[in-house]
Amino acid sequence: MNDDAPIGLDSDVITPLGHDVFQIDTKMAGYPGITAGYLIRSDRPCLVETGTAASAPVVKQALAELGVRSRDLATIAVTHIHLDHAGGVGDVARMYPKAEVVVHERGARHLADPTKLMASARRVYGDELDRLFGELAATQAERIRAVDGVGVVDLGGGRRLESHYSPGHAKHHVGLLDSASGDLYVGDAAGIYIPQTDDLRPATPPPDFDVETALASLRLFADLAPARLLFSHYGPVSDVAATLDRSAEELRVWVDETKRAHGAGLDLDHAVAMVAERTAARYAMFAADADPELAARYEPVAGTAPNVAGIWRWLETSAGG
Repeated sequence: MNDDAPIGLDSDVITPLGHDVFQIDTKMAGYPGITAGYLIRSDRPCLVETGTAASAPVVKQALAELGVRSRDLATIAVTHIHLDHAGGVGDVARMYPKAEVVVHERGARHLADPTKLMASARRVYGDELDRLFGELAATQAERIRAVDGVGVVDLGGGRRLESHYSPGHAKHHVGLLDSASGDLYVGDAAGIYIPQTDDLRPATPPPDFDVETALASLRLFADLAPARLLFSHYGPVSDVAATLDRSAEELRVWVDETKRAHGAGLDLDHAVAMVAERTAARYAMFAADADPELAARYEPVAGTAPNVAGIWRWLETSAGG
């Protein structure tokens, strides 16, 4: 296949990125530009990230427009099993019956039996769960391939997608490096990139966040020397070294301020307020002339409260405190 997209692509959903890579806006909760999936339209086509369960029809339509038929998709790979990234795996796997599902070994059992994952998510999100994510459907266990430290996905024609274990954000997180394009699919391990304002915010939700592990994953990404970072939230970034440095800096700022609140004996609500006040000026999305809807749209993935809560939990349950 070549880099040229078919005529008639929905430009609101599909963005060609070169090297037969296409960004798909999965329209999380109906919002544009929040969560992306990516099709590598190689000899053995691979979908990286499905988005939510509610996004599955959007993804199917995009793949059809890109010429991928139901039996063409070879692989569905997810960076981790959080519902904004992998919530659609079960539904998409049913739509593409020949596709192998690749996930880190710590997440594999939850794709085969999502009962505990969905129960945990419902405790966190309550009635908002259905609106934001929908229900993760089970995937047949025999279709799941679990990877550990480093795994390889055959994209055909000598092209490979290498998975690299990168915890810190989540214990089941991998980065995915394309041997042909040099693209590194970073999931949430490098934070949340907001292209409208060029902001980069930490992604540190409970229960797995660990700051030293997260920083080590960023160093691993730098050592891999990718050509671009492809963020699930949201889109491509070419200034790799500076972006990874920014990600580490943002992590340290948020952790330091949360530690300050924790060390002063304040509660979580005070910590959230302190981090919000300390960091507001760092982000153009909160500027007076910014789109007032932007922060609200990004709240489910980049909100201050859930990410401070992850740092707080790390402080309460680890040597970090």
